[in-house]
Amino acid sequence: MELSAYELEARLHQFNRLIGELLRGRLNRNTFQPWEVEILLDIESCDLSGANKRELLQRYQKAANRYVERGGRTLLKLSEYMAGKHRTVGRKTPAPGDGPERESG
Repeated sequence: MELSAYELEARLHQFNRLIGELLRGRLNRNTFQPWEVEILLDIESCDLSGANKRELLQRYQKAANRYVERGGRTLLKLSEYMAGKHRTVGRKTPAPGDGPERESG
């Protein structure tokens, strides 16, 4: 669902707070907005294990912020980020995999 610019800015601020809590390793609350639960469940479904979980979450947070700055009207989910489904808004050239395959020769 697309959000108004005001709603998106407020939600992005809350998103950054949520990711910050995850990066610190503790959630400082027990009440969440439905969209926050959706983000948390999406992160959980990605089964992040290993030493690079923190680094991946940081990269995801930066990508989600850039996505909104470039005109995205929703928050980027980790699963979308990992699948490479996010695309730069207004991109003129197709992303890898969007166009015809080049033959290697």
